[in-house]
Amino acid sequence: MRKIYLFILGFVLASCTASQAPVATTPASGASVASATKDIAGFTSGMEKYEGFFPFYWDSKKGKVYLEVNKLNFEFLYISSLPAGIGSNDIGLDRGQLGGEKVVKFVRSGPKILMIQPNYDYRAISNDALERKSVEQAFAQSAIWGFDVLAEEDWSALVDFTDFLLRDSHGVSQRLSRAKQGNYSLDKSRSMIYTEMTKNFPENSEFEATITFTGTPAGAWIRSVVPSPEAVTVRMHHSMVQLPDSRFKTRAFDPRSGYYGTTYMDYATPIDEPITKRTINRHRLEKVDPNAAVSEAVEPIIYYLDPGTPEPIRSALLEGAAWWNQAFEAAGYKDAFQVKMLPEDADPMDVRYNLIQWIHRSTRGWSYGASVADPRTGEIIKGHVSLGSLRARQDFLIAEGLLSPYEDGKPVSDEMMKMVLARIRQLSAHEVGHTLGIVHSYASSVNNRASVMDYPHPYVKMDENGNIDLSEAYAVGIGELDKQIIKYGYSDFPDGTDEAAALDKIIKETFSKGLMHITDQDSRPVGGAHPYSHLWDNGTDAADELNRMMAVRRKILDDFSEKTIRPDAPMALIEEALAPMYLFHRYQVDATSKVVGGLNYNYAIKGDGQFTTKYLEPAMQMKAFDALLATMTPEALALPEKLIQQIPPRPYGYPRTRETFEARTGVAFDPLSAAETAADLTLSYLIHPERATRLVEHHARNAAQPDFSALLNKLTASTWKKAHPAGYHGEIMRTVDKLVMYHLMNLSINTGASDQARAITYLQLKDLKSWIDAKVKSESDSDQKAHLTMASAQLGLFFEKPEVVKEYYKETKAPDGSPIGMDEGMACGF
Repeated sequence: MRKIYLFILGFVLASCTASQAPVATTPASGASVASATKDIAGFTSGMEKYEGFFPFYWDSKKGKVYLEVNKLNFEFLYISSLPAGIGSNDIGLDRGQLGGEKVVKFVRSGPKILMIQPNYDYRAISNDALERKSVEQAFAQSAIWGFDVLAEEDWSALVDFTDFLLRDSHGVSQRLSRAKQGNYSLDKSRSMIYTEMTKNFPENSEFEATITFTGTPAGAWIRSVVPSPEAVTVRMHHSMVQLPDSRFKTRAFDPRSGYYGTTYMDYATPIDEPITKRTINRHRLEKVDPNAAVSEAVEPIIYYLDPGTPEPIRSALLEGAAWWNQAFEAAGYKDAFQVKMLPEDADPMDVRYNLIQWIHRSTRGWSYGASVADPRTGEIIKGHVSLGSLRARQDFLIAEGLLSPYEDGKPVSDEMMKMVLARIRQLSAHEVGHTLGIVHSYASSVNNRASVMDYPHPYVKMDENGNIDLSEAYAVGIGELDKQIIKYGYSDFPDGTDEAAALDKIIKETFSKGLMHITDQDSRPVGGAHPYSHLWDNGTDAADELNRMMAVRRKILDDFSEKTIRPDAPMALIEEALAPMYLFHRYQVDATSKVVGGLNYNYAIKGDGQFTTKYLEPAMQMKAFDALLATMTPEALALPEKLIQQIPPRPYGYPRTRETFEARTGVAFDPLSAAETAADLTLSYLIHPERATRLVEHHARNAAQPDFSALLNKLTASTWKKAHPAGYHGEIMRTVDKLVMYHLMNLSINTGASDQARAITYLQLKDLKSWIDAKVKSESDSDQKAHLTMASAQLGLFFEKPEVVKEYYKETKAPDGSPIGMDEGMACGF
């Protein structure tokens, strides 16, 4: 889930909001706003009027929208979005994608009106108007757009709103350029107002435009999804929304709580207190009776599902999203979280509706949970979930590979569809969680799947008969950690409660349950250090789970055959199902690598009783190291000969894709490149500059910690210096040998590693060359002798000219992996 998350900066304390919120201003009775050639009624004669938040007029003859600015110096929320996108996960411009939200206001001087965005990142929460003004004047505001007054009457002014709507408000041209898909610019001659979705309501005005960009396409992504790639046409939506009232109660941000934070600087803060203020982002939710243990909500949180979602996906999404009501019940609410189908007459982009949307792309990709929130307070106004439709198909492909279900004369198992729907339920709950203000929680796999905010890899086991069992592939229901997180963010405490103490009690209750919260920054990087927080992993012990998973993987590969593909499918398509099975262990490798040179730690707060950092036991690290070495043996990497022979070159109409292995064998399937890809993944995690540096540092501070030099000795002993058999297994070992050498070369010149880590690596390469030079003299096997001779030459040249390693080593790109069960990324994605 490269989840897009909207980080919303700034908020106003609830007690101060009312005193600071600007109000609409009008001239004194009888005063003229400014001279104009016509009154509004005369100017708009014959146009269609839309009454609502900001009245506007549609001139169908000229194709123009005229806005009636009847509220000056009145702050409201402006949001842009993309209701009709491009359909490429790589470009990242999807249907339903939200843009940034802004607090803005209209300001007038003579015949000119500006849309101004105040700067809420810097404020003075004070009753002193001069103190507030001093901060306001210290930091720049932004004039979003300028308008000329065309007509007026009473206290309203009419402006031409068309150019504001027919612009690249979503940054499409910049996104295409950054993605190297070509240089495009807006073509107004091919753009127009989209009246079908241009509407007005009492508290919001909605506008939509069809926007076309023209240019010269430069990339394959744009060519693959646009019928005429020199002209890219999308739709952009603009919402002008009344801001919430001042009764919203902010809640203190705590890094242990599991929420996104709103941050701003308050220059009215006493010098002996922190100037940076932080609160969490959340929906407004209050009990009818806050003194009752269980109460209905004053206004429940309701999410609506896109009616374009087909069955059985529709029912799975509804069910998974509704899991969150379990957490709200645990926080003392009755029916406070509800999920319904979107009404037929509702606009999906209308900010009054929290939406779960089903989107389509040309390739699988991330799903997202985004939010529209009040930048002043962090109050979530609209949750907007985007789920990729191809996700279910990729899950089905994985299930096909696991079960090999297509056997002549036998019915096709329904276990595949069961696994798909189980994943969709979990995905729905995950992305809705983001729109409730909740961040990822990647350590949940070690707490019995305690949170839907983790990324789950399917848990596959073997039954007592050695058959693949998917009954526990994905967890069911909301997790224990999720319940604690909702308690922190949404509990409505009885009157007279010390909220700070009550929130601290919830945090400590979470600790007492043994639950752990670690999020993105400590879980994603390949050089990460936390031993328990990873993406797409399982098990309480990473190494034990890797060893178990490798045994399951071996069973899958040994049984793999044409039974994995449908009866009418080309035999070459076996490779599509094979790739995710062959790399089934890739994320558990990532998890296990973090144990080597790892560091256990918490988001500890002074005085909360949590430990801050701990070394990992040396034995735990060595077990992980051994498990990683085992993933690079011929026994792990070899494919059955009968399977290799079943995969022919690609037939006409079925070219290689990003979902298949790269090959150095031309049209033929290349089992050695597959082995190289898998081994390269392990080494890229293991031989990492940050990990190497930690190993050196930890050993220097504590001699019991693993010695980086000893680990490198063990690595070369289990690869280069181990006896190489003849045939296929010997070629796999030689492939791994070269990868080890190239990764060590790269590390020795990587300035991201410490000098000592690089020095130890350099010495290891020198020792390896000496061993190779001695070994090649006595080697009788011609294949092995050639291998050693070339390695000696490459090492010799490397010592003279280190940068040549880039000429030796061309990384084989692995078939796409994340997201698991992909459709799959900022605030989310997965």
